[in-house]
Amino acid sequence: MTNKSILIVEDDFLNRRISKKVLAENGYEVFEAKNAKEALEILQKESLTLIVLDINLGENEQDGISLGQHIKDKYSVPFIYLTAYENPEIIEKAVSTSPYSYLTKPFKSSDLIASAEIAIRQSSNIPKRKPFIYVKDGDYNVELATENINYIESDGNYLLFYTDEKIYKCRSSIKNILNELSNSNFVQTHRAYIVNKNKIEKFSNKNVMIKNNIIPVSENYLEILKQFL
Repeated sequence: MTNKSILIVEDDFLNRRISKKVLAENGYEVFEAKNAKEALEILQKESLTLIVLDINLGENEQDGISLGQHIKDKYSVPFIYLTAYENPEIIEKAVSTSPYSYLTKPFKSSDLIASAEIAIRQSSNIPKRKPFIYVKDGDYNVELATENINYIESDGNYLLFYTDEKIYKCRSSIKNILNELSNSNFVQTHRAYIVNKNKIEKFSNKNVMIKNNIIPVSENYLEILKQFL
């Protein structure tokens, strides 16, 4: 059962550690997050096979259902819900996000393992949707596969997305788009630039080259860039 990594998103420390122990003993690599913010940070860095997601992530925190919807929209990672809720309205809302399973607390360790295995097997038979973002193409919003982005440039209140075919535009910021990008292939090189590390042809301490375009590298981001390459 190698190369299967699971993220547990659970605000209760004890429950999180118990689930981690059960999954680790069955051969999984396990990551932990206590809220949506930590979960999204891990999603951007790691290649995950499955997410085990508690619906109630604590007061003043994004709930698990809205996080599940975000995962469904932006990531090709299956997830299962854990919950103590038996409210039909909450169950209906959770089901609408297309989880692969729904476990009611308390549950047996064997149920968690069985649900994880079934979810992984079922999801492996479904073609993975490539990560994308919405950008402007004239008057229309279109899906742009992130793998097609060479680099991104800040232009006032807008971002320019450079691909091999054309330049797209959307109203956003460098900070916001870094949070939206659903994989770790993108790295900021300058306060106004983000590059796709897979598109870099050459680099130095001053700039990187992509498709004969020279993108600046500032001193503040040089070490981060080196870690990516």
